[in-house]
Amino acid sequence: MTTDAARTAGLTPGALRKLIEDGRGPRLLDVRTSGEFRTGHIPGAYNVPLDTLREHRAELRAHLDEDVVLICRSGARAAQAEQALAEAGLPNLRVLDGGMTAWEAAGAPVNRGPARWDMERQVRLIAGSVVLLTGIAGVFVPGAHLIGTAIGAGLTFAALSNTCALGMLLAKLPYNRGPRVDIRTVVASLRDRP
Repeated sequence: MTTDAARTAGLTPGALRKLIEDGRGPRLLDVRTSGEFRTGHIPGAYNVPLDTLREHRAELRAHLDEDVVLICRSGARAAQAEQALAEAGLPNLRVLDGGMTAWEAAGAPVNRGPARWDMERQVRLIAGSVVLLTGIAGVFVPGAHLIGTAIGAGLTFAALSNTCALGMLLAKLPYNRGPRVDIRTVVASLRDRP
């Protein structure tokens, strides 16, 4: 397992932007869901959702022989993708510091699509709603508040483990999926890039 100390250094939005503008840009793999990617992504990025990347990492490795920058919303999923690709033997990996949130805050270019709520906002809505409703229901139904307690425990675990089961479940909804990523198309694009 990769530790934070063993991880390769991240790349700031400013440093990545300079590399791209100078024509020395690395391959950009955006590991968010297809829906998130369609909402906004860095020009030239390839969308390979984290689950797809994990499943096809050996196949991707064969076509990623240069520097690769992994991108997600804030950096957590990109760090998981980095670990998966490193385990497959890919050495030239970096994570975009702060993810798309930092990229957009830096005023860097973004290809925009239809607006939608990002995954973190959806998780906050669902978790907050469950806690609120079970708290209110607990006044009338003894023990209902324990559901909210379970949600709180899940969110605490998500923070400590840097994973989010609720986010993973929400990513499977049609709203978040967008068109299915065809790994053969991604590999062909990677292979054909000059």
